[in-house]
Amino acid sequence: MRYGMAIDTKKCVGCSDCVVACQTENNIEHGYARDWITETIEGIYPSMELEFRSERCNHCENTPCVRTCPTGASHIIEGGIVKVTHSECIGCGACIESCPYDARYFHTEGWVDKCTFCDHRVANGQDPACVSVCPTYCMYFGDLDDKNSQVSKIIATRKWKVLAPEAGTKPQIFYLT
Repeated sequence: MRYGMAIDTKKCVGCSDCVVACQTENNIEHGYARDWITETIEGIYPSMELEFRSERCNHCENTPCVRTCPTGASHIIEGGIVKVTHSECIGCGACIESCPYDARYFHTEGWVDKCTFCDHRVANGQDPACVSVCPTYCMYFGDLDDKNSQVSKIIATRKWKVLAPEAGTKPQIFYLT
């Protein structure tokens, strides 16, 4: 089992419902976020394209954050979900520096926080909060190793990209283009 997410950049409208759902579900402090919306514009007027992306930890297979963590606080759980055990984190920031996606931040209590794919929800058979509230249904979550899962089927039939492929991290977030 290997969890992953596909996000359809043709459907995402940048509404930030996913961000608010994550903050609410995970009791994230005001002013912080485990996911965010990125807007990119490519081309030259009048031939320009606008893309919205819901971004977060990419739950990579090749995890520089886990390798650089001196205490083992950053680790991988079942399904390939990358987590941080707050009680073991010393707040050194090595994982923050090594992440090519800027997906980690310092919690005000001194430890590092990040997206967990709402593993507490996934353990109960639910989608992550961000996926469950998306009004355009642009987010797909599931087992990438199951060829019959919705996320596997959509990745197999659509053109996609990953962020920072040159980093060699093998991210598990796919952006449908």
